[in-house]
Amino acid sequence: MPAPMAFVLASSTVSSVWSRIRSCSGPWSEPPSSRDPKGVRAEARGRGPASSLVTATGSSSQVVGLRASRTAGSVAPVSEPTASTPDDGAVPARERLVERGLAVASRWVLRLLVVAAGLVVLGLGIGRLWSIVLPVVLALIVTTVLSPVARLMERWLRFPHALSAAVTLVGSLALVGLLFASLAPSVVDQVGQVATSASVGLEKVEDWVQSTPLDITQEQVETLVAEAQQRLQESAASIAAGVLIGVNAVTSGVITLLLTLVLVFFFLKDGHRFLPWLERQAGPRAGGHLREVGRRSWKVLAGFIRTQALVGLVDAMLIGAGLLIVGVPLALPLAVLTFFGGFVPIVGAVTVGALAVLVALVSNGLTAAIIIFVVILAVQQIEGNVLQPFLQGRSMNLHAAVILLAVTLGSTLFGITGAFLAVPFTAVAAVVYRYVDEQLVAAGGDHPDVGPVEPSDRIEDAEAEDEEEPRAD
Repeated sequence: MPAPMAFVLASSTVSSVWSRIRSCSGPWSEPPSSRDPKGVRAEARGRGPASSLVTATGSSSQVVGLRASRTAGSVAPVSEPTASTPDDGAVPARERLVERGLAVASRWVLRLLVVAAGLVVLGLGIGRLWSIVLPVVLALIVTTVLSPVARLMERWLRFPHALSAAVTLVGSLALVGLLFASLAPSVVDQVGQVATSASVGLEKVEDWVQSTPLDITQEQVETLVAEAQQRLQESAASIAAGVLIGVNAVTSGVITLLLTLVLVFFFLKDGHRFLPWLERQAGPRAGGHLREVGRRSWKVLAGFIRTQALVGLVDAMLIGAGLLIVGVPLALPLAVLTFFGGFVPIVGAVTVGALAVLVALVSNGLTAAIIIFVVILAVQQIEGNVLQPFLQGRSMNLHAAVILLAVTLGSTLFGITGAFLAVPFTAVAAVVYRYVDEQLVAAGGDHPDVGPVEPSDRIEDAEAEDEEEPRAD
């Protein structure tokens, strides 16, 4: 090709390319494989980046973007953020979510640690002062039952506070004594029958042992009994120590009972003065809160006693009916023990139930014992799955799982007494917590303002929006 013609053709080609560049109003599209996926999503939402010019110099490239000004029609060049130059003006959504989650978790961990430390200190203090705390708590619980009777005497009979308290306490003790006195003759009459049945049952056991294929003779049985007696004699010292411990426990129990009765009298007599006195001591600001918490706690304790009494009454009626139908002796005393055992969750029912099965076994045989065992098991299932959760959950506004955990913890730390007092303690603690929460909500307190966590499928879109937001100069 002649040189002049080639020069003309090259000049026309360069001119057309330059005209194309000058007349281009948008960016040259990159291949789909090399385009930024964030830009693709942004363009799909109608927020695509402004015009940019791609120029290549050797092995490096620079992207220059043109954004339309919101205030004027001019075009200003703005450098787009790349992987090597992160956008310092906006925090990515993923990092923002992580920071917020860590902040909330740290606050809750700190609160839980403070609560745990407070519970440990409270438990140590109660353990040190248990001989004083126990009579006070028992007196408060008994007072919740007797207080309505004393208030009725004051309102209807115009009795003074001291007289109404004394009459209520003495009358309650008289009723309890009359109940046990009425049960005593039947117990004395039927104990002999139970002893006779037990001796007959032991003879049957010996006959059964001798008739087994093991070929055990009467002499071998007597030898085993003699060895057992010898071991008992050798263990006389430990048994005596155990008896001494039992005597000390009984003595401590009697002292606790007497102190509880004295406190019940004073609570009935002067209980109406306690809250006003505490309110004056706490001052006008905290006195009202203390009075309201005390009123709610008193209501919860009264509901607990009523609930336990109702549950114990249902258990006593059902188990007593089963004992009467089967013909087990001491049915009425066992029913009364079942009623009082209902005030000790789980442990009381198991103990009285085992005693009833044992009496049925030694007096009526294995079949009667199995029947009574099935009856007691059914009653316990009704109590544990229906009565206790429903009645205690409504009266104390506690979930059944919370009640079960409280009883387990109380019995582990303080035995039977802890199992009995665990539920009212937990109920009072729940009352205090709810009241504090109500006050914080009413006052706009320090509740963590934590919004819902964004779903994972929105994180990438949030990051893209952060990158597209205009940065402040």
